Amino acid sequence: MKNPLPFSNLKRSDSLSTIKKTTYDLVVIGGGITGAGILLDAASRGMKALLLEKRDFASGTSSKSTKLIHGGLRYLKQFDFWLVHEVGSERAIVHKLAPHLVLPEKMLLPLIENGSYGKWLTSIGLKVYDILAQVSGDDKRQMLEKKEAMAIEPLLPKKILNGAGYYAEYRTDDARLTTEVLKTSLHFGAEALNYAEVKDFLYKKKKVSGVIVEDHLSGEEINIEARYAINAAGPWVDSLRSVNKSKQGKQLHLTKGVHLVFPHEKLPVNQSIYFDVPDGRMMFAIPRGKVTYVGTTDTNYNEDKDEVTTNLADAMYLIAAVNNMFPSVDLGLEDIQSSWAGLRPLIHEEGKSASELSRKDEIFVSQSGLISIAGGKLTGYRKMAERAVNRVVSEMPDPEKEGLKKCHTDAITLVGSDFKKFKHVKKYISTIEDRVKQAALSYYDAWYLVTTYGKQADLILEIFDGLEKGEAEERLIRAEVQFTIQFERVSTPMDFFIRRTGRLYFNIEQMKDNLSVVLDEFREFAGASDKEVQRWKKKLKQEIKKHSEFTPDRA
Repeated sequence: MKNPLPFSNLKRSDSLSTIKKTTYDLVVIGGGITGAGILLDAASRGMKALLLEKRDFASGTSSKSTKLIHGGLRYLKQFDFWLVHEVGSERAIVHKLAPHLVLPEKMLLPLIENGSYGKWLTSIGLKVYDILAQVSGDDKRQMLEKKEAMAIEPLLPKKILNGAGYYAEYRTDDARLTTEVLKTSLHFGAEALNYAEVKDFLYKKKKVSGVIVEDHLSGEEINIEARYAINAAGPWVDSLRSVNKSKQGKQLHLTKGVHLVFPHEKLPVNQSIYFDVPDGRMMFAIPRGKVTYVGTTDTNYNEDKDEVTTNLADAMYLIAAVNNMFPSVDLGLEDIQSSWAGLRPLIHEEGKSASELSRKDEIFVSQSGLISIAGGKLTGYRKMAERAVNRVVSEMPDPEKEGLKKCHTDAITLVGSDFKKFKHVKKYISTIEDRVKQAALSYYDAWYLVTTYGKQADLILEIFDGLEKGEAEERLIRAEVQFTIQFERVSTPMDFFIRRTGRLYFNIEQMKDNLSVVLDEFREFAGASDKEVQRWKKKLKQEIKKHSEFTPDRA
């Protein structure tokens, strides 16, 4: 897939008009990575498919993971060989589909005295991991002696370090991956709406035949007809099952995961590290651009699903864990630059703690025909989608007459991923760097554009070249705003700063410096009213405070 298709809420009335007149083969509820994957799978097989999301795309779990496409080494300890094999194999596929978004990342596993992993078992475990995950070449695991490990990562605790395992993982941006999967589905005739909440279901002969939707942007309520419906609403799966009066049998078990972001100079790790926490858990420290982020927690959650926050106890737990493994950094609350907290929609298993619950996905089908899918991992989104769409096909009275193709999403590259001319993403970054340097921008700007948008950086720079007002950084952000409004259904500055660009998490200072620039662009380019702009300004300041300020009086 080369260029994106128009995908804008500026013409939302046209989209709604078409949707009202269409009977869909499949309506997908939930705009996270699972729903996006299902939409692409269904549309590419030949189904007329529509996705609906009550808030912004990827606004739930799919913008708040650890942002790794990883093979699940921890599941080897639970003897979950099937899961390790599937997600391990999927890593290479997803990297091939979006090489700018799924980036190879060497992972260091320190072996410490009385730690979770011993030398012999780690060596055997990583070898099994390589086999199950089909790892080859330079990505195969290495076992390092203490001196070798310290040379690679001087921050490690020398006194208690016995050596390290060194293996391959992949880092991603979960929200960007979700967005690009959705945009790719448009090339197969799919449609997707954010801010469109499913309030109830339509029925014919006691079978689901569509959905009743409240459009939060226009305030309109519409009925949408569909032959089949998949509930892929993540933490809200059981809520929709309740609406459908089918919340029976297995149910969700929500756990909260929290991550903290620090300036890289405060936690200057050389590469990603998977390390021990004193309570027996494991944690990641991952460098990304100008920052290093750490996480995650894994605690039971029974509060408001629409307002998940990092509290002071979460922050202090993570800081203590980092200081224990890297005593020389001595982090404090004042060093936190940003944070995020999200929910994992796992399947409840009686008697198991949050960290012991399986990450496998499961499908439930109600008597009225609503198909629900929950559980699973970011890495396995494509296989989850395949299983869900296979279930739809199995419900069809005569599948052969439908003329549908087999699942082939393993061969569908995502929008922005056409790097054939450059052979490698790094070469394309160098090309963009040469281009932006002429406008007094930096290598970081080139790296950011390519690892966020891929080849779509060309389109953004075309918009940039046509802008005259402001310094280079301001013009680049204005170009991004215009691009995301036209091609990514951005409706608010929060969509832009949080889900499409990740600035709230990874470049919060630039976000603060450019609030007015972005708000002005929404006023001028998108026609927002002064009242809307003022409301958004207040909301953005609240978001910054919520994610970055951790004073002792914060509960």
